Amino acid sequence: MDSLFDRLFPICRSITGEGLRETLNILSGYIPLEHFGVKSDTEVFDWIIPKEWVIRDAILKGPDNKIIADFKINNLHVLNYSDSVDSVIDLEELQQHLHSIPNLPTAIPYVISYYKRRWGFCISHEEREQLKPGKYHAYIDSEFIDGELNFSHAILPGESKREILISTYVCHPSMANNELSGPISAVFLYQRLARKQRRFTYRFVFLPETIGSISYLHRFGEELRQNIYAGLVLTCLGGNRSLSYKMSRRGDSPIDLMWTHLNDTNVFNGQTRIFTPDGGSDERQYCSPGFNLPVGQMARTVYGEYAGYHNSLDTKAEMTIESLYSSVNEMEILIEAVEWDGYYINNSPYGEVKLDKYGLYPDMNAAGVTKQLSSNNLNDNRIQLSRILNILNYSDGEHTLREIASKCNASILDLIPIVKLLLDKELISGPYDERRDIL
Repeated sequence: MDSLFDRLFPICRSITGEGLRETLNILSGYIPLEHFGVKSDTEVFDWIIPKEWVIRDAILKGPDNKIIADFKINNLHVLNYSDSVDSVIDLEELQQHLHSIPNLPTAIPYVISYYKRRWGFCISHEEREQLKPGKYHAYIDSEFIDGELNFSHAILPGESKREILISTYVCHPSMANNELSGPISAVFLYQRLARKQRRFTYRFVFLPETIGSISYLHRFGEELRQNIYAGLVLTCLGGNRSLSYKMSRRGDSPIDLMWTHLNDTNVFNGQTRIFTPDGGSDERQYCSPGFNLPVGQMARTVYGEYAGYHNSLDTKAEMTIESLYSSVNEMEILIEAVEWDGYYINNSPYGEVKLDKYGLYPDMNAAGVTKQLSSNNLNDNRIQLSRILNILNYSDGEHTLREIASKCNASILDLIPIVKLLLDKELISGPYDERRDIL
């Protein structure tokens, strides 16, 4: 994770351009990405793909020829998608093209102007206040060309064609939590899932935010609508806070329900946010009313709630690689729970199963002797036995494993080892995505 971060951080990314393609190509060295492009000026629903931005250099010099902003030192110094300029102007005119953050005087802001042509520089407010009257040389070497917008995906097949979508964005320049935490976490989550037997198929998507997900839906929206089971948008997964989950628009997607269950059973101690189209990330597009896909959003230190949001204070030191590692661990647990949830069928539903035949019940019964046993080799105050009996009784095609876990006052994670045992002994079958008749 640390090595990948260091490769990606210096790249000047935007919603189009070489920085975006370079980032996708680097990620394809970690997972098998398939790359796509949408030509400039293409209509995608209510949007039009903008011209591709080419940025070569940007430098701002003061009256004493001192360098105030230099794109090659920090790519946040230039307004993202800035038009070109080569002019000597006075301070009053220059101020109209400068951007800074008064309440964060040392931070260089990240400012964009994708859909309206303008030029500009971003500097710290501390440095802006020190600018003296005189002539300033503003030079930005950029152009807009007929190019394309790029995005990529990797499909990780499972036993079922039902898909879990993992989507993240790759369009912000040098920022850590609000940019690289998502794609880095997605890459390593893919690698972990690739080593496991999978019930679901996983679709990992990397794209520029908003216009990228709209373009992706324009091409793959119907395919997603037919196959999607659940989905997550990954963003802002660094920092020292607990996981924070934004529900899908539906509010009852499999991940919505599982997140709530794992929080209620103290597996996670996270924050739950309701869906809103006001703010957030690409879940707004996946959950737009025409699609209304079951997609939520996973974060940790949420956008807009920390000092480094959209500025140069968003660094690896503030994000921490350790936090990304924790995020991947916890999302793997969440996905494991979703993989094992579903409807099970008791293969011997007429009366109770004779559990001692399968080594699951004490083969001698006497008050005060066996009352603590789940079997003759497990002394656990009959916790396992109670859970076995509940699983078998409610494996009727009408109750999910998550619902059975609630009846046991347990987490679904506590029941998964028992389900594996019962499946191995062919006492139950499943899991199934839909309700089904037991007979």
